[in-house]
Amino acid sequence: MKTRRLLVFAVAFAMAAVGSAQAAKKSGGAKPAASGPSAMAAADLKWADLDPKGAPGVKVADVWGDHAKGAFGAFIKFPAGFATPLHTHTNAFKIVVISGTFVQTPEGKAELRLGPGSYLMQPGGKYRHTSGCDKASECELFVQSTGKFDLIPAEAAKK
Repeated sequence: MKTRRLLVFAVAFAMAAVGSAQAAKKSGGAKPAASGPSAMAAADLKWADLDPKGAPGVKVADVWGDHAKGAFGAFIKFPAGFATPLHTHTNAFKIVVISGTFVQTPEGKAELRLGPGSYLMQPGGKYRHTSGCDKASECELFVQSTGKFDLIPAEAAKK
């Protein structure tokens, strides 16, 4: 189990490093520091509400970037049993499940149940789906995107 958690952390760290480099390249911004890697202990993560109105109880901790403004890498926690209504996102997300069982159901297709160590590339745009967490325990994910986080309810997307 410790080996799997270490592997998941390594994958998440690699995704964060790639995403950070992509964001810097996109912005024409800074090069990585020559002094060495960047690290953040789990105890140092700054957890905040993702969206108290649209996703009550869901927490986010940005590792790099700002999920509300643009490209980012972040840990996201869903409470046990949390589920969203049918929705889309503007941008694609790369998702690694750290703990719990992440549940996603693409519109008109079979439910996906993804446990620790699982990966999902979730397209942006017209990809309508529900997502959430199995009721047995909370879920923790690492999510990376080249654009900001948003959640567009399916009803609003029709208008």
